[in-house]
Amino acid sequence: MLKDVSLSAVVAGFVAVLVGFTSSVVIVFQAAAALGATPAQTTSWVWALGLGMGITSLGLSLRYRMPVLTAWSTPGAALLVTAGAGVGMAEAVGAFIVCAVLITLAGATGAFARVMDRIPQPLAAALLAGVLARFAFDAFAALQREFVLVGVMFLAYLLGRRLWPRYAVPGVLLAGVVVAAAHGQLQFAGVQWQWAQPVFTMPAFSLAATIGIALPLFVVTMASQNLPGVAAQRAAGYEVPVSPAIATTGVATLLLAPFGGYALNLAAITAAICMGREAHADPARRWVAAAAAGVFYIVLGLLGGAVVGLIAAFPAALVLAVAGFALLGTIGSGLATAMRDESAREAALVTFLVTASGLTLAGVGAAFWGVVAGALTLLVQRWRSG
Repeated sequence: MLKDVSLSAVVAGFVAVLVGFTSSVVIVFQAAAALGATPAQTTSWVWALGLGMGITSLGLSLRYRMPVLTAWSTPGAALLVTAGAGVGMAEAVGAFIVCAVLITLAGATGAFARVMDRIPQPLAAALLAGVLARFAFDAFAALQREFVLVGVMFLAYLLGRRLWPRYAVPGVLLAGVVVAAAHGQLQFAGVQWQWAQPVFTMPAFSLAATIGIALPLFVVTMASQNLPGVAAQRAAGYEVPVSPAIATTGVATLLLAPFGGYALNLAAITAAICMGREAHADPARRWVAAAAAGVFYIVLGLLGGAVVGLIAAFPAALVLAVAGFALLGTIGSGLATAMRDESAREAALVTFLVTASGLTLAGVGAAFWGVVAGALTLLVQRWRSG
């Protein structure tokens, strides 16, 4: 096992965690606030989510020797911001438990795996490219605000890909940190190092919370998170057993729900960082990146009180650039796979464009609607040609 460990994989795991936390932790804080969480309960949410993501990522990656990364449900947190208004924390926790049971059943019964098996490979690859594309867009758009910082990081990426491909992403991160430090943009002084304390909330179950929170939370987590998560694995060539992985996230959510672990799922965007060539040239050794990310998640969960300060320490442009440049190879591979089959090319293109658009309908994100639009396109084309 130790022979598989590499600096590039560990750095990829760190970048995945950095991107995962900075991109959406504010939404998690807003969700907790909407439910009336106290500061102690909010810290407990970070503790529960950090430990949940860390233990499941580490455990699944070690179990299958493949990069399996989990995440909190970002669209689920966004849903809680609105649906949680006027709902007490006890009822919300009850809804989290119901959602966890549904996720576990979706995995244990194999129902979700059967749905994934019906999605053609070109559409799955296009879905992945569409999910990741916005990070690349954001990285280059950041040149408008931080031209020197992002420009140096892009140059480091180009030189890294040419001279030392395995260490291109560590080089990008190092270049960004050096430039940010030179301009006084790293603010670690605000970090307060202290252990997080879990806060248990006794659940209360109600029909209103089940209908208004549990069911929508389950739907958006499966459609907007787990679906692209599995697509990312398959597009990268990893046949991770879907049912056990989904069931594991459901059980973890069930155990951590009373402490604020509202919904865990398979990651797509951060997982792509761990599954790309930048993590390691050998696909069989990239599992270390996801395992390392699991360790970093556990540390951040235990130090929940320091998360806000750590997030604020890095300039937003640095995080955007690291994520965008680290995902370029994966986006390119996804598009190449999506467009290879001419008979499914248009359907794959529709999937990519709808997903990349960021469309949200009925509270469900673009990843789901991209697959729907692509499948509809493919169905009409095949019906017409028949």
